Amino acid sequence: MIRVVLVDDQELVRTGLRALAERDGDITVVGEADNGCSGLGLVRQLRPDVVLMDLRMPQLDGIAATRGITADPALTDARVVVLTTFDGDDEIAAAIEAGAAGYLLKDVGPADLRAAIRTVHAGEALLSPAVTRKVLATFVARTPRRLRPELVAGLTPREREVLARVGLGESNDEIGRSLHLSPATARTYVGRLLTRLGARDRAQLVVLAYESGLVTPGWDA
Repeated sequence: MIRVVLVDDQELVRTGLRALAERDGDITVVGEADNGCSGLGLVRQLRPDVVLMDLRMPQLDGIAATRGITADPALTDARVVVLTTFDGDDEIAAAIEAGAAGYLLKDVGPADLRAAIRTVHAGEALLSPAVTRKVLATFVARTPRRLRPELVAGLTPREREVLARVGLGESNDEIGRSLHLSPATARTYVGRLLTRLGARDRAQLVVLAYESGLVTPGWDA
């Protein structure tokens, strides 16, 4: 059973999300909060698998609450999915920088919502190639780029290739097709990269791929 906490300041939204998330029986909502501050406390108390986090809330916004979750060593297994009505590039980038494993708009379909919860629970990131390009482009616009090639100095050539494909937003299946690997082998490489680079999830690998210089905004191979 996948345990979920909902953090949104609108009760109607939380009620709807609960009903949609729990429909198939493999997902259960174990707690709800109506602001980022109480949401952070609830996550620390309940330690769920997935947190659906609104962005704009009173007391503490979703970005700060996400940062509080991902910075807590006791919550390393909790995955945050930012769920919002806003799709601005700055907000996408801020959510990923804060450690969110994915980003969904509130008009997402019921089946897609449940699939998203399952995806991040399995250790994947909700970063399509289009969203990944937005994130990287926004990083460039917001901060001067200081390449850090030392981040990947200890990786093998194949590991660098896999990291670059992750940086493009590719799934394990897509990485396998791109590099002529089985999906299982691609998954093994990604898991190894997470360990070797000390990354929390694939979203952080995207940032590392960019910071190391392996990928650049607009690059498509």
